[in-house]
Amino acid sequence: MSISLSKGQRIDLTKTNPGLTKVVIGLGWDTNKYNGGHDFDLDASAFLTDANGRVLNDSDFIFYNNLKSSNGAVEHTGDNRTGEGEGDDEQIIVDFSLMPSHVEKIGITVTIHDADARSQNFGQVSNAFVRVINAETNQEVLRYDLGEDFSIETAIVVCELYKHGGDWKFNAIGSGFSGGLADLCRNYGLQV
Repeated sequence: MSISLSKGQRIDLTKTNPGLTKVVIGLGWDTNKYNGGHDFDLDASAFLTDANGRVLNDSDFIFYNNLKSSNGAVEHTGDNRTGEGEGDDEQIIVDFSLMPSHVEKIGITVTIHDADARSQNFGQVSNAFVRVINAETNQEVLRYDLGEDFSIETAIVVCELYKHGGDWKFNAIGSGFSGGLADLCRNYGLQV
């Protein structure tokens, strides 16, 4: 049975789900009716960080130009450039059993590609969600619907998966940034 979370809630993933070692992070959204002359291209990313929230090397930043971490612990399944259709628009697969020891957190984010040039922001996006699916059983473990709290933001930290006492937990964040992907990269300690 899936659990529905609200912003700020935290929940255990691996302790209460014994044997859960591999999950699919499904992200989805719709765009409001908008006639700006450009399609919306939203992009999911994963930042694999140490305990201080810093990415130690570029290969720990998983996005449309780097689909897989060096050891295969995190894999982006590919860029959906339109967001059309029902269900997940993009997915990131996380295998906790392969996670390098220096990774304590995984920041899951969504950005709008070329948002400034296209005059787009998350105020024009609706029905955004993230869900965690058990990769072995294909059962949804939890879901977090982000709501309509955004206006000028061009990037969102949707959630974090984090290690606590050897177990992995989920934190529903829903925090927006106005500087797009570059701001997010700087936030996680990457040089842009």
